[in-house]
Amino acid sequence: MIPIRLIRRRIRSIKSTAKITKAMEMIAASKMRQAQLRVLAARPYAEKMRGVLANLSAQPKTQDEIHPLLQHREVKRVSVIHITGDRGLCGGLNANVNRKTASFALEQKVPVAITAVGRKGRDYMARYGREIRAEFTQIGDNPTLLDTTPISRVVIDDYTKGLTDEVFLCYTQFVSTVNQRPVLWKLLPIEPASIERTENVEYIYEPAPAIVLEKLLPRYIEMQVYHAILESIASEQSARMVAMRNATDNANEMIEELTLVYNKARQELITNELLDIAGGILTLS
Repeated sequence: MIPIRLIRRRIRSIKSTAKITKAMEMIAASKMRQAQLRVLAARPYAEKMRGVLANLSAQPKTQDEIHPLLQHREVKRVSVIHITGDRGLCGGLNANVNRKTASFALEQKVPVAITAVGRKGRDYMARYGREIRAEFTQIGDNPTLLDTTPISRVVIDDYTKGLTDEVFLCYTQFVSTVNQRPVLWKLLPIEPASIERTENVEYIYEPAPAIVLEKLLPRYIEMQVYHAILESIASEQSARMVAMRNATDNANEMIEELTLVYNKARQELITNELLDIAGGILTLS
């Protein structure tokens, strides 16, 4: 029989754990709501900007007018902006996006450099010997566009200088509170949109299209990176809330089971003591 003292100590320990996980669930729920509002507000702008740039890049232009961020060249080196969280305790969220990037890197026949955003992704890539071009950690739960601009500058500088020929963005897309999906798509070079013949309208730009692209393209990269980080933060907080809720429920179930074991052990101990007392009385009589 398990000593009653050990069972009691185990129950107290699990109750303390349940209080911690419950508090973490409430904190994550509060942060999740704020993160969801930010990502839902930024999503239409990011998607519309992507469409505008794709259509603008599809307009006829001479070779001299092609912006460096639109130039397609032979792929000799690939970069991936790999976005994860700085902390764990959020289920398989970080593991899923790590596997997504790792699988993509294994499929490539050219060197792949990682721009790691988040400690979990950085540690994973360093552990498996991947080249880390740059790392950004401790961005926080409420980043601004200025906080993420250095990430965009690294990508833009590497591409314009010819240090990389393709740039991909890998992050966790927020779908719902219980569903977060790792996604990977090409950020650079920007793929021109497929414009139907009936929709091929030559718009008049003021100033010239080349000047518009020169000003808009860096803002586009900054916005896409910022939006991806917002998506990852909303996904992380949602996954953490669900994980902590499951942990609290499991702890409560363990407490109920241990309480039942404790009551049975205590009842058995009392029964044995009564039997000893009765046996002693019979011996004296």
